[in-house]
Amino acid sequence: MSADRSTEVQADLRVGDEVEVEVGPIAHGGFCIARHEGRVVFVRHALPGERVRVRVTEAREGQRFVRADCVEVLEASEHRVTAPCPYAAPGLCGGCDFQHVGLPHQRELKATVVREQFSRLARLDVDVAVEPVPGDHDGLGWRTRVEFAVDEVGRAGLRQHRSHDVVPVDTCLIADERILATGVLRGHWDGEDAVDVVAPSQGEAVVVRVPSGEAEAPTVVEHVEGSSFVADFEVGARGFWQVHPGAAATFVDTVLGMLAPRDGETALDLYSGVGLFAAALGRAVGPDGKVVAVESDPGAVAAAAGNLAKYPSVLAIRARVDDAFGVPRASKSGPNGRRAQRSRKLRRHPLLPLSADVVVLDPPRTGAGKDIVAQLVRLSPRAIAYVACDPAALARDTAYLKESGYELREVRAFDAFPMTHHVECVALFER
Repeated sequence: MSADRSTEVQADLRVGDEVEVEVGPIAHGGFCIARHEGRVVFVRHALPGERVRVRVTEAREGQRFVRADCVEVLEASEHRVTAPCPYAAPGLCGGCDFQHVGLPHQRELKATVVREQFSRLARLDVDVAVEPVPGDHDGLGWRTRVEFAVDEVGRAGLRQHRSHDVVPVDTCLIADERILATGVLRGHWDGEDAVDVVAPSQGEAVVVRVPSGEAEAPTVVEHVEGSSFVADFEVGARGFWQVHPGAAATFVDTVLGMLAPRDGETALDLYSGVGLFAAALGRAVGPDGKVVAVESDPGAVAAAAGNLAKYPSVLAIRARVDDAFGVPRASKSGPNGRRAQRSRKLRRHPLLPLSADVVVLDPPRTGAGKDIVAQLVRLSPRAIAYVACDPAALARDTAYLKESGYELREVRAFDAFPMTHHVECVALFER
């Protein structure tokens, strides 16, 4: 009888050790799972089914797992390719997880991760494929916003995986060519923490020294041309905007197609940024409808004021979403490691509607959470479109929505970040 994994003897692996492993399934986060003498090994730069030699990069006492890089491929997967970028290798840039994988198979791996997260966290079997974003061909040259770190001698570069160490680089193959044309990687940036470079859809690339402060950063214009919505948006050069040039239009088209907002309806846009979805909803519901957009970032709210001025049915609120709903939020962990509740008066924002027909939910990577989901359900919307940059957070919130009587009707996944493990999902929930 085999020993239980909780009692089996585990290999004593330390940083720098090299061992051979059989690579198991892909996991959320851009690594594969392997085992060595009972110890779980999270391996980067490998593929499921391969036999590889790995070098341990992280090993902490008491943990049942270690992290490692593949340093030699002994038996290669049929999907392995030569990484086009010389910096996409162990110990170098940590930005790209999948340059050693053919692009079609990258998308298959991402779909596997999405399905696994829904199965594990929401107890749902979803049939999903990761779709390319229009305009993407080979997975390179797409990133229109890049923050380059600056090392101690003023050279711009990119950080190692799970490290603050800076790798000086002379190119970034996933960056828009206009970003490289600025010469940022040839410059000297003494005294700066980082350098942001933005290649907007309108105009030339903009270089912003960090720290400069959002107030000092210039504004750029992003043009969105979807199948049913066309508009320009002003965005702070250091503000949030989708980094793939085809992503914003793709997500707007998908959300509008799922929700099918009607003239005169009430819509809610949570975590609304500079007003991308709020503007599209405002156009859809017309002057007889109502759209309430909620965003906490002051720069985004300031930009949204101008972007939404032409839509009289849209009202923008500057607030955290949990504060707007009067939901308690946790403070930073105290000395005992627990997250204590902040002492503050809880009150629902008076401008939030008491009911809504449709909701767009575009939360940060951590997701909306159980309390926000509970507030959404109280609004009794007929449909919710959830835009998620993290499939695990989406799956957790799906479970909360399912418990509250909302079913997952459709989920689509998009490869808005080729060569990385990231994937964007848009999900439709209905009562």
